Amino acid sequence: MALTNPYQSYQQNSVNTASPGELTLMLYNGCLKFINLAKHAIEKKDIQEKNINIQKAQKIVQELMVTLNMELEISKNMMSLYDYINRRLIDANIKNDKVILEEVEALVTDFRDTWKQVIQLNRQKQHNQGGMA
Repeated sequence: MALTNPYQSYQQNSVNTASPGELTLMLYNGCLKFINLAKHAIEKKDIQEKNINIQKAQKIVQELMVTLNMELEISKNMMSLYDYINRRLIDANIKNDKVILEEVEALVTDFRDTWKQVIQLNRQKQHNQGGMA
């Protein structure tokens, strides 16, 4: 009988029960985590670890690109920004450049923080509508 790690079970349950908005927030947070790990790997001159983590960050950015609703005008702008981030991640990987990763980290942090505000505003709106019924 295999024992399950309670933290892994919690994480899996969190993903399975998350709303699309919360999943997007998780993607942003994951991307930031991998960028941070890549920065530390550059400091330690661990090229393999840097490469692995930058590629994980790229996969998240690519997932964000795939999930965009391209019928919306804002999605076209987001696609351009995600494409820019993806290209900068490639540059950072090739050049072992921590400064580029910091630039990308700032952009992703802005997206994440804005997305967090959108989720909070939607929750408030739903709460207020629910209270009036």
